[in-house]
Amino acid sequence: MQEVFVTGPLAWPPLLEIVAGKPLDGRPRAARLTGAALDVGGDTCFPMLVPAEDGAADGVLVDLPDRLLFDRIEYVAAVLGCTPVPKHIEVDGEARAAIAFLGDGEAKAGAPWDEAAWAGRWGGIALAAAAEIAGYFGRKPARDVAAHLQMLLARAASRVSAANAPPATLRSGTPASQVDVTGREATHAGFFLTHTYELRHPAFDGHESPVLRREVFVATDAAIVLPYDPVRDRLLLVEQFRMGPFGRGDPRPFVLEPVAGRVDAGETPETTAHREAWEEAGLTLHGLEHMTSHYCSPGCSTEFYHCYLGLADLPEMTRGRGGLETENEDIRTHVLGFDQAMALVESGEANVGPLVLMLLWLQRERPRLRSAS
Repeated sequence: MQEVFVTGPLAWPPLLEIVAGKPLDGRPRAARLTGAALDVGGDTCFPMLVPAEDGAADGVLVDLPDRLLFDRIEYVAAVLGCTPVPKHIEVDGEARAAIAFLGDGEAKAGAPWDEAAWAGRWGGIALAAAAEIAGYFGRKPARDVAAHLQMLLARAASRVSAANAPPATLRSGTPASQVDVTGREATHAGFFLTHTYELRHPAFDGHESPVLRREVFVATDAAIVLPYDPVRDRLLLVEQFRMGPFGRGDPRPFVLEPVAGRVDAGETPETTAHREAWEEAGLTLHGLEHMTSHYCSPGCSTEFYHCYLGLADLPEMTRGRGGLETENEDIRTHVLGFDQAMALVESGEANVGPLVLMLLWLQRERPRLRSAS
């Protein structure tokens, strides 16, 4: 039998059960590890236990009856950047030898660990992320999963966000719980993820569909923003190489788009819109108007778009450069007048769905925006 010390998110019972793959026998005992602390100085889903000379971390001591359970916890901890370290843990005033999982660095100053507050903000994302991470146990090296951890967390956040569904006044209100899933596997799991399902769904004639085999591209939510200057009647577009047109065989794989980016875990779409406007175009937006939130291709993808008009000052009608080198972004920006932008729709050069939709929205709302500027 192996005893392990866990604290923070890994000690939260619902998450610990997902990591272990089953309910744990016995009741974890309250424990304390000195010389380490939970790094709660930043706003993050999985704060790590790190060395701290004068620190102490409260957590629980868990008895693991077999090696498999230890291996599962060690795997998830490795994905989160922690390694097993033998430590002496204080339990009921006595020191016991156990394994703790520590990350690198030192704890930053911050508020004490508050499990209830953390669970309220991060709990749903953490459970969805832990389920995906644990699903790779025995199938992918922990370092490979860790390399895409931020994308994995964004997928988890997207899944939590999906629970806030719009009403069903015309469409069927049949809940997803009535879909009978008989099988699911991750047929591709890299930076992107593809799931293959076998399922039956309720049919409109009152019966069930036959068993269907369907693949779905599991993506994240994205924030898309069209920067617009109502005083000068100008807008900004970004241009970059895109794999979709290239993979389709388009001879011109560089496309014009609004500013766009992934909604990271812990962000709101509005926060992402502001961040991406700065990263891709060097713009500070002084206002956002929500246009629409929608699926981009519901037949095969989970990707969900939050579209905004971003009010900005665009004094120069020139080309510029943008993007983050750390993300290998090579972006050219274009500031152009409204009439020139609409001409791109007429000619077909504006051939990206969100851009066309957002320009048509702007065409409708432009008189209001200009009169209020």
